Amino acid sequence: MFFSIDPNGDVPIYEQIVRQIKLAVADEVLVGGQMVASVRQLAGELAINPNTIARAYQQLQSDLVLEPLRGRGMVVRRDAIKRCTKARNSIVADGVSRALADALAGGMSPDELRELFEAELSRQSQLIQSNQANASENGTST
Repeated sequence: MFFSIDPNGDVPIYEQIVRQIKLAVADEVLVGGQMVASVRQLAGELAINPNTIARAYQQLQSDLVLEPLRGRGMVVRRDAIKRCTKARNSIVADGVSRALADALAGGMSPDELRELFEAELSRQSQLIQSNQANASENGTST
């Protein structure tokens, strides 16, 4: 699984990991019963303190997304997709709400916002389709 971590962002690193794992489960990139990278392995890959990864995994356990598999590591819970889909929708709704509040406070009209939203939605959809086509040609998954 690919992580995109912004160490200088407003969101703590452990929370970025939590969000990205929840999004991956909601998108079925990670499925129930699938092992996730060990704390040590992920810390090495991301060059992040292992305590940060452990904190993220503890949060995911509390949120009933991951569960320990004795002696083997952490796995995605088989019933996690519904919770993760709900979390994804909440994460996206919060982002849209903040963006709309900023835009309206900045003087944009509802029509300008609709036009901007439709253009960006189209651009992002094309980008995703292009990435999926490239991954398919290269024999990799996104």
